Amino acid sequence: QVQLVESGGGSVQAGGSLRLSCKASGGTFNSYAMGWFRQAPGKEREFVAMIGRSGAVKRYADFVKGRFPILRDNAKNTVYLQMNVLKPEDTALYYCAASIRELPGDLGHEYDYWGQGTQVTVSS
Repeated sequence: QVQLVESGGGSVQAGGSLRLSCKASGGTFNSYAMGWFRQAPGKEREFVAMIGRSGAVKRYADFVKGRFPILRDNAKNTVYLQMNVLKPEDTALYYCAASIRELPGDLGHEYDYWGQGTQVTVSS
């Protein structure tokens, strides 16, 4: 059983940056592909980014457009989402997820473990 704990959320002005972290415990971290999702109030949860087990493969949602690189440090059991040039529409609860699949896609059911989320609020 894998436990995921996100941190790094907060309030920032448009154009600013935040770095989200997700620390895993209870499993072999490099056995899991990792993803980030987000959910804004009144909206469906949506895929943000995914990184494969070794970090060599990364996939992003179109709206990221190079703004949110995803990274992982397997020695620290941690995955990161560096959020740059933030926009008010990026305001959401951001979730970290782990998948036993080698390269999961952008659907929530492809991920097996989820964190509780960290709130990101971007003001204009």
